[in-house]
Amino acid sequence: MTWSEMRPLLTQGTLDTLYMVLWSTLVTVIGGLPLGILLVLTDKGGLLQNTPVNKAVGVVVNIGRSLPFIILLIALIPFTTAVVGTFIGPTAMIVPLAVGAIPFFARLVETAIREVDHGLVEAVQSMGGSIPTIIRKVLLPQALPSIVAAVTTTVIVLVGYSAMAGAVGGEGLGSKAVTYGFQRFETEFMLVTVVVLIAVVTAVQLVGDGIVRLLARRGRTA
Repeated sequence: MTWSEMRPLLTQGTLDTLYMVLWSTLVTVIGGLPLGILLVLTDKGGLLQNTPVNKAVGVVVNIGRSLPFIILLIALIPFTTAVVGTFIGPTAMIVPLAVGAIPFFARLVETAIREVDHGLVEAVQSMGGSIPTIIRKVLLPQALPSIVAAVTTTVIVLVGYSAMAGAVGGEGLGSKAVTYGFQRFETEFMLVTVVVLIAVVTAVQLVGDGIVRLLARRGRTA
């Protein structure tokens, strides 16, 4: 396979991969951020201590994290079809990608929130700050660098998930690698696909690390 033949396939595969990863990341952050905060708030000694709720949410999160993505992808086919109207294509893959990543991201957010100095929380409480105020003014700003690092890690995980999704009709670079690199024995195409995936992951990591360093510097000068 010549480069002129590879280029349109790689371009379309990269665009499909970025489309799936970006939209599933957005859904993951929207779903996982409040879930992670809830795990902290309802834990023992938390602002909204509620052991039954904490245990229930924890069990759901643990189950979601324990399922291999390829099994979750297949198990969610009826749900994906109900939501999107099909289980094939980049748009359909956003559903299982987000469902698989939300529990993972929620635990990372939980860890980030727990690292916040409890003395700051107590100071705001002593001034009459409500729980929403504490979340907005203390927990999220103080944990922001760690949360951005968690988003970076989650995006990289989603890139890997999207490659697996390509094996079952998800399109993207994974689909192209299977169809052309494996089934048609185009070793060069497979290697180029791997290089592109490495480049995407490296770029995400560099951007994420840069944002974390910037936020950390601003935090020290604030």
